[in-house]
Amino acid sequence: MTSSLILAIVTFVYGFSSVFYISSWIFNKKILARIGAALAVVAIFGNIAGFILRWVESYGHGYGHIPLSNLYESLVFFALTIAVVCLFLEWKYKNSHINAFSISLAFLIFAYASLKAGQGAGDIQPLIPALKSNWLTVHVMTCFLGYAGFAIAFGISIMYLAKKALSNNGKGLMGRLPDYDLLDELTQQTVMFGFLFLSLGIITGSVWANSAWGSYWTWDPKETWSLITWFVYAIFLHLRHVRGWNGTKIAMISIIGFMAVMFTYFGVNYLPGLHSYGKG
Repeated sequence: MTSSLILAIVTFVYGFSSVFYISSWIFNKKILARIGAALAVVAIFGNIAGFILRWVESYGHGYGHIPLSNLYESLVFFALTIAVVCLFLEWKYKNSHINAFSISLAFLIFAYASLKAGQGAGDIQPLIPALKSNWLTVHVMTCFLGYAGFAIAFGISIMYLAKKALSNNGKGLMGRLPDYDLLDELTQQTVMFGFLFLSLGIITGSVWANSAWGSYWTWDPKETWSLITWFVYAIFLHLRHVRGWNGTKIAMISIIGFMAVMFTYFGVNYLPGLHSYGKG
């Protein structure tokens, strides 16, 4: 069995997991959430297996590198990090409804990765010279752990705003979502998690850039937008901890921050720069 086949199957497992989590929220049945969690665990192990097998297959092609070098491979890892953090939060807070939106993000990302694979982006390719560095693993993994935190904060923020706008005095569908204080706390904690790893990603990227291109910072579009994203979340944490902001205002900043993450991840790949290889 090839890595491509395993990862294609994993797409559907993430999808079914998402369906069961959402169904648990809609019908208020805990058994559906347990099935969703079990499927998420299966998807995570399948994701890891496909990731490792693709790594092994790269040696068969004569390239031999960790599969984190292009858009397809990064999407596969991105979905994995989101799913792992989601299950950790569910275990920690004993509340499955917090994953109703977030696991769906992992599925959508993996589905997009499968679409890119169908367009030929899933082919194993040799590394360009700039990527032939041990810093590749550290830099990409830290960045995507940060992105995972921000993605889950985004999902929780959407949940908060939806509950705020549509809740009928704590009754009905929106009333089944976690209470406002928990959603607010989760938004803060996942943003702090993401901010820590994004900071490490920027630092390791700068060290790597110096070894590859002879400069720690070149104001490449990817670097510039990473810094913009960092500042958005720095403002989030400042307003939260210094100014005491919470609730709707913090949720809105979390959503704006994730829009910056998405542009940093996808948008700048179509601008000329040292990171333009990321769109492949």
